[in-house]
Amino acid sequence: MDLFQIALVLAIALLIAIPMGKYIALSLSLERTRLDRVFNPIENFIYKLSGISQSHMNWKQYATALLISNFVMFGLCYLIVRLQGILPFNPSEIGGMEALLSFNTISSFLTNTNLQHYSGESGLSYFSQMTVITFLMMTTPATGLALCIAFIRGISGHKSLGNFYVDLVRSLTRIFIPSSIVVGLLLVGQGVPQTLDPTAIATTLEGEQQQISRGPVASLESIKHLGTNGGGFFGVNAAHPFENPTPFSNVIHMLSMLLIPMAIPFTFGYMTKKRKLSWMLTGAMSIIFLAMLVTIYVQESNGNQVLANIGLSQDAGSMEGKEVRFGIAQSVLFTTVTTAATTGSVNNMHDTLTPLGGFVPLVLMMLNNIFGGDGVGFVNIIMYAILAVFIAGLMVGRTPEFLGRKIDAKEMKLIAITILIHPLIILVPSAIALTTEMGNSAISNASFHGISQVIYEFTSSAANNGSGFEGLGDNTDFWNISTGLVMLFGRYFSMIAMLAVAASLMVKKPVPETIGTIRTDNSTFLVFLIATVLVVGALTFFPVLALGPIAEALTM
Repeated sequence: MDLFQIALVLAIALLIAIPMGKYIALSLSLERTRLDRVFNPIENFIYKLSGISQSHMNWKQYATALLISNFVMFGLCYLIVRLQGILPFNPSEIGGMEALLSFNTISSFLTNTNLQHYSGESGLSYFSQMTVITFLMMTTPATGLALCIAFIRGISGHKSLGNFYVDLVRSLTRIFIPSSIVVGLLLVGQGVPQTLDPTAIATTLEGEQQQISRGPVASLESIKHLGTNGGGFFGVNAAHPFENPTPFSNVIHMLSMLLIPMAIPFTFGYMTKKRKLSWMLTGAMSIIFLAMLVTIYVQESNGNQVLANIGLSQDAGSMEGKEVRFGIAQSVLFTTVTTAATTGSVNNMHDTLTPLGGFVPLVLMMLNNIFGGDGVGFVNIIMYAILAVFIAGLMVGRTPEFLGRKIDAKEMKLIAITILIHPLIILVPSAIALTTEMGNSAISNASFHGISQVIYEFTSSAANNGSGFEGLGDNTDFWNISTGLVMLFGRYFSMIAMLAVAASLMVKKPVPETIGTIRTDNSTFLVFLIATVLVVGALTFFPVLALGPIAEALTM
């Protein structure tokens, strides 16, 4: 039954991703489509109200518009959480958030990371949840999707990268807002609250009074997963019965997380007319995804040997930190999906996973290209595809080409820098944290698991994921500043570099395909791409994985 549940969810995800991919391509097309009749009046009103010019941008203008808009959002949202104590819709009278925690929180939600060093129901007012958290959950995936579409236009030889503001608005009006309304209504139907009423007071069977937090939860939950965001309205995230009350709501969450990341390869196929290549990319990501899913399922199903040694039954698997209503299958699938899609939402406590079970989300975030977040994850796998073509070209003595354009030193330097930044911003701050009192004082487990806690926190931040090994006491000045900076670096450095790569390839003349051209639409390329991802991506982190989850598993 477990395998049937998992297979059914993944099959449905793929079936709905294919038409969604075509819809995204139509929604963000530079050509006129039938969708314009419905959405143009709304969008033109927004452009006129905002003073937006719809003229095309070069890559520097596109990057500048992206950075400026994000900087403005940062400032406005920072002010709201600092002043929430005097702002409306605050029935619980929650005070303003502390300065460094505010910096970390806004950096987190601005970068589509949603790392939380606070507990949602006690740290933010309804006003902040709606105007900061839900707002950023809309705009940040739209930013990532806009970047991805501009990147696809560039590498496929379109005449323009487009206009950032137009792509942002279209992503919101045509994709995220309509889909989040649908998912939100489904969640309300499953019992997820959507109210502005204050905290409810209930009398328990013992005669004691209990405060039950609630609020505008469904609207946040829908875009939280559709936008691969992950931050929870409540501290325990999707394990909370008000965020995720039923097994069906659990499936809705997972399908929402996978919908756009799985659809974008098909969007790429429609936009470039390279359908076979889109299937090769989907296949490569799916094979690695399934390998990780099998690993965590086997580990969690076999139970925790330490608990078995002290006489606790592990017949149901390792259920520590998991909800009984979800069981092993829906818990491990959720864990794999949320870290593959860099969402960060959790329906079980990752800190209580078995060592090699915890190895899986770590590896998926370290790779950061197995479907990945909305837009940005696909850009990462394309980066590895270009790298694979470059390596293959060196091996056979041909100038590497991708989508009919030659890959030169300029593109490879930018890609190499992007690949190196990811481990750099994980490993350097991790080393600082582990070797200084201000960092390691937050570790709750001094053994190998303590190393995993630190590595997980920075990996989650760099990969714009946001989940955590929550045994780490992370609401300190050191962790708020360090992870805040890592989240910003992990988001924007790669964005700018990839726009530069797209612009460079866009102006190159297409090279006719010959018998010696390295094909990217066959099984040979599929295998070579998987090997490139594993050798270049995974082996970079192998030493630190050996010090953390692998060493912990060997000592159990």
